[in-house]
Amino acid sequence: MFKGSITALITPFRNGKVDEAAFTRFVEWQIAEGTHGLVPVGTTGESPTLDFDEHKRVIELCVTTAKKRVPVIAGTGSNSTDEAVELSQYAEKVGADAVLIVTPYYNKPSQEGLYQHFKAINDAINIPIVIYNIPGRSVVDMSVQTMARCYELKNVVGVKDATANLARPSQTRAALGPDFCQLSGEDATALGFMAHGGSGCISVASNVAPRLCAEFQNACLAGDFKKALALQDRLMPLFEVMFIESNPGPAKYAVSRLGFGTGEMRLPMVPISDAARKAVDQVLGQLDLIDARAAE
Repeated sequence: MFKGSITALITPFRNGKVDEAAFTRFVEWQIAEGTHGLVPVGTTGESPTLDFDEHKRVIELCVTTAKKRVPVIAGTGSNSTDEAVELSQYAEKVGADAVLIVTPYYNKPSQEGLYQHFKAINDAINIPIVIYNIPGRSVVDMSVQTMARCYELKNVVGVKDATANLARPSQTRAALGPDFCQLSGEDATALGFMAHGGSGCISVASNVAPRLCAEFQNACLAGDFKKALALQDRLMPLFEVMFIESNPGPAKYAVSRLGFGTGEMRLPMVPISDAARKAVDQVLGQLDLIDARAAE
């Protein structure tokens, strides 16, 4: 259903507001570069600091710009079930192809609480749901057993797995079968994830190098892991530098260097340090994304 390189889109700001023109241009560029799908207003899109109206507007902008050329999986998760339901219903209303629902953060629900959260959202909409399992941010890990329960719900179709545990996709495949859509949520381990039966990656790095990330995923999907490894070797410095400081700081700075937005952040997130900027510039130069002389 969903496969390949799916970009976890940054949200450009200008003077404290969402830069709609830059965002629209950015979505167009992503599609032109071969990106297979788009995720607006996930963590990389700074969803925690967008208000409800902004959150909805960014989803709508992404859907109307994409025009069904690639699937849009809207980030609509919340640690409030009612809020997640409202955002998911809005995403369905404006034409999103699916929603990405993060496991509730901070309040640390039990496995039963996780199931009931996803069941409530499932019962309120009629488009596919992708579970977003990221224990490093949410401080709760959905077990394979709970995921299997959720998969019995009519709309749950897959997972964005950001555990970085390469045994997990095989464990999930054994329990839920090969039709459950498994997307990596971690660029650096996506090669191994794909070899374990994954179908794609919801990527931070593809904000910056969408064509290379798409080529990497295409090689994995074709079973050409020799080519995929060569691309992984080339991309690994980018995968690493995207997390030299907290996401999405490095990605937003890199995207601004490519001409999309200002790199502006919202508190409590702040622009990356000068040292981090130099490190990002160096990698952009190595990948020929900017003039290497400008990276010195």
